[in-house]
Amino acid sequence: MPRKKFAKPVARPPSSGEAPPAEPLKARPSPLVDTRIIYCGDNLDQLKKLPDACIDLIYIDPPFNSNRNYEVFWGETRERRSFEDRHASTQAYIEFMRPRCLELARVLKKTGSFYYHCDWHASHYVKVMLDQIFGEDSFVNEIVWQRTSAHNDPSQFGRVHDTIFFYARGEPHTWNQHYEDADERYFAAHDFEKDEEGRLFRKRDLTAPAHGDSGSGQYEWKGKTPPKGRMWSYTKQNMEQLEAEGRIVYTKTGMPRLKIYADALKGIPLQDVWVSPDLWLNAASKERLGYPTQKPLALLERIIKASSNPNDIILDAFCGCGTALVAAENLGRQWIGIDISPTACRVMAKRLRDVCHLREDENLWRAGRGFVVRDLPRTNFGRFRHLSLRTGPSSPWAASPIRPRSATRGLTAASIRSPRCPGKAARPWGNSPSWTCGTPSR
Repeated sequence: MPRKKFAKPVARPPSSGEAPPAEPLKARPSPLVDTRIIYCGDNLDQLKKLPDACIDLIYIDPPFNSNRNYEVFWGETRERRSFEDRHASTQAYIEFMRPRCLELARVLKKTGSFYYHCDWHASHYVKVMLDQIFGEDSFVNEIVWQRTSAHNDPSQFGRVHDTIFFYARGEPHTWNQHYEDADERYFAAHDFEKDEEGRLFRKRDLTAPAHGDSGSGQYEWKGKTPPKGRMWSYTKQNMEQLEAEGRIVYTKTGMPRLKIYADALKGIPLQDVWVSPDLWLNAASKERLGYPTQKPLALLERIIKASSNPNDIILDAFCGCGTALVAAENLGRQWIGIDISPTACRVMAKRLRDVCHLREDENLWRAGRGFVVRDLPRTNFGRFRHLSLRTGPSSPWAASPIRPRSATRGLTAASIRSPRCPGKAARPWGNSPSWTCGTPSR
C-alpha cells in the first residue's frame, strides 16, 4: 500500500532566537478543559478523564527503562529521597507505556504534535510502538539532542545524546520555523565570498528539476540553456530584474548563479540534530534543582515555540520537576501537568511560584490568574489534603495549604505544633508526608 504524502504544516511567521520573552505572555483559560493545574497520581487514570482532541502539544519524558535507582537531594534542605526508573524487561516497559500513549493520542488535537523523550535503552522499541499508535505516516522527526559535552565511557564511544521522537496527529500540524544564527564555520563550509562592497554572499544554482511538458522555464539566457531534465528557476522577466539588481554572477563556463547575501539570511533553519551548549544543563547551573533527569528550560522552550502558538494547551503527563510547565507559562501557553510523585508535585509547585511568580490559590485559579495542585495524599496529621512546599525562616520545607478546610484556614506548618514533639513545628517527610520533628518515620 503506497504511503500517503505528508502535508505541509500550518505556516506561521518566522522568528529567530531562543531567548524567553522579557515579560511572560498572558494566557487565557481554556473553555475545553481545566488548565494551569497539576494532578498528582497515575497519569493513565487522569488521562481517561480528559475529553477527546483537547490538547495542542504533548511532551513526555517518561522513565527510560534504565534499570537504575537514583538518589536525589531535593531543594535547600538537601533532604535525601529516591525514585525508581526500573522495569523487569523492555517488554514490561513497553506494556506500561502503550496504554498511556494510546490515551495521549486520543486527547491530541488533529493539528497537534507529540514529542516522546527517551534514550538508547528502549528508543528502538518505543519507535515501533509509536508507529503502531499514531501511524508511520504521522512520524515527523527523530531529534538527536546532545545533552552534555563529553563522557569518558570505557571501551565505547561516549553516550552523550538523547532521542526525541516527533509525531503529528494529523494534517496539517502547527509549525513555527525557527533559526539559529550562522557562525564562521557555516560561512566557511558553504563557500561564502565577499563582493566589491565587502558583503558576504554565496552562489546558488538557478536551475530546478523540470516538470510537465509545457516548456516552462525552457529558454536561452546569455547563450546558455538549462541542462537536460532541468529548467530555469525564474521566468525570463524575473531573471532580467535580478540581472539589473546585480544579483546574478557567472561561472567560468558562463552559467548564471544567484547571489545569496549572508546579511539577508534569517539564519540557519533548525535541523534534527541539536548540538548547542545553550541546551545543556551544567552541574553548577542555577536552574538545577537536584532532580537527576531534569531537562533544561531552553530545550522545552524550543519545542513549545516550534509546535504551538500562544494560548495553546500543553500537556506533560510525566512532568517531574515541571520544566515543561514553566516553559509553557513563560511563553503564554495553557498547561496541564501530571506526576505520580507527591514530592515532585510539591517541587514543581514551588518552582512555578518562584520562577513564574504564579500564585497557588484556588480563587485566583478560578479567575484565570493562579494555579492549583489536585489529589495530593492526606498526611498522617490529617488536617490538609493539598500541600505545597514553601521556604521560610522557620522551616525550609514548611507546608502551607492550597485548599484548607474552614477550620484550618490561614494556618501553616510553621504555626502548627507537632503532635509528637510539643513546641516544635511539624514538617513533611518523604513522598507520603508524615508530621515529624526532623527524623523520618519508617
